Amino acid sequence: MGKMVIEIIALLLSISGWVLISSTLPTDYWKVSSVDGTVITTATFWSNLWKTCVTDSTGVSNCKDFPSMLALDAYIQVCRGLMISAVCLGFFGAIMALVGMKCTKIGGSESTKAKITSVSGLHFILSGVCSLTTCSIYAHRITSEFFDPLFVAQKFELGAALFIGWAGSVLCILGGSIFCLLMIEGFSMREYNGSTFFMSSQNKNVSSPKSTNGEDQGYSARQFGRNAYV
Repeated sequence: MGKMVIEIIALLLSISGWVLISSTLPTDYWKVSSVDGTVITTATFWSNLWKTCVTDSTGVSNCKDFPSMLALDAYIQVCRGLMISAVCLGFFGAIMALVGMKCTKIGGSESTKAKITSVSGLHFILSGVCSLTTCSIYAHRITSEFFDPLFVAQKFELGAALFIGWAGSVLCILGGSIFCLLMIEGFSMREYNGSTFFMSSQNKNVSSPKSTNGEDQGYSARQFGRNAYV
């Protein structure tokens, strides 16, 4: 019962992290910058993995999609690939976790379900690592440009999507690690039970020849007693 509760907690952590990671893809504010003119006019520039936009004080936004994937900066292409990989890994990890958990009736025997659960944990860990790497690469690019005195173009700051991605990554890694630890604990318990059974069977086998020899000696003594008077 305790293991089942831990599996449910791990699943909730992993699913929550995967949802946060998935929500960062359509989120607008990966990087943001504000330009103050007069008291009335204020422009906010923001960008994500797919487009760059500007919003004025009236709330009107003008966006421009990135024209060509091949013409993009390398770090944006890497971030796109890693984020899509993180979403896919988390999706398959959630399916395998539902199949391999003890509270479900699908997945086969207990050992097979334990293996499926451990594989789902690895998927969640890889999903979290991919998202964590993506957010870190993007944030490194923003901070390096912001603190570079030779960079004369517009400077940006960290957007909300990066913090959401970091939080989701931590939850995915934590939930996946719990699944893997449960698998390791199950293997160690089975090995301990197997060694205990083997030692007990050996003790029985060692003690049985003594009793057999004792019975043989008693039987031979009785036979000798009978033949002594013949």
